[in-house]
Amino acid sequence: MNQTATTWRFGLVVIATSIAAIAVACGSNTNSRTTPVPATAATPMSASLAGKITVFAAASLTDAFKQIAVDFEAANPATSVEFNFGGSPALVAQLDQGATADVLATADQKNMRAALDKGLVRDAGVPFAKNRLVIIVPKSNPAAIASAMDLVKTGVKLVLAQQGVPVGDYARQSIAKLGADAGYGAAFSRKVLANVVSEEPNVKAVVTKVQLGEADAGIAYVTDVTAGVAGDVTMLPIDDQFNVIATYPIAITRHAGKRDVAQAFIDFVLSDTGQGVLKRYGFISVN
Repeated sequence: MNQTATTWRFGLVVIATSIAAIAVACGSNTNSRTTPVPATAATPMSASLAGKITVFAAASLTDAFKQIAVDFEAANPATSVEFNFGGSPALVAQLDQGATADVLATADQKNMRAALDKGLVRDAGVPFAKNRLVIIVPKSNPAAIASAMDLVKTGVKLVLAQQGVPVGDYARQSIAKLGADAGYGAAFSRKVLANVVSEEPNVKAVVTKVQLGEADAGIAYVTDVTAGVAGDVTMLPIDDQFNVIATYPIAITRHAGKRDVAQAFIDFVLSDTGQGVLKRYGFISVN
């Protein structure tokens, strides 16, 4: 074969190879733009949850619920959760005055029943967490409080939440239990309550007073001694027989705008994932 023919055939091969490569490349680009990703069980479909909800929640739920919202939104990317945290009676009052929310979570069943009686929620809700009380004192402990017995000492500045606020009611119930025990004496409850120097609107305010050294002691939930607080306060346990276990219910509000998302959020709180978050933040799981 002469050199001209060989050169001619080699040229045809190069051209053919180049055309094939271009065709493959063009085909690949076209597919990347127009071919949908095959649907799988994990792929969100058009019927997936979407929309924003507002959750009114007891102040003691702040850290745990913020983490639950992160996890919920990660599992449902088209949703978003906003919060209003406060004392349970204040939240009910805000709803009664026309505030808009999709979910209500209180730190007691009393305030949830009040919301139901006012027609603010669709039902009495479902319990999703429990909590327990603890005495807290500043790290410096200027009043030298070592146990509940020391709360009767003259001059002790004790701070509680207001009556009607769940943690305030629970604290007073616990004090009454202590006073009914012969080991503490009939005058115990009266003397402790006489040392109350401030009544706060929610449990976070109680903790802040103690943390700043504006009180010698307070009664709060164990869950409120968070990592950001633990360096400034010391917890003193209240024995089981004198403690009061708080039960938290959660419900969809009567005028919820996104009931499907609201129900999905409640289901997520009740799920193993949600309960796991609550346990990590010190709550007692209902599962």
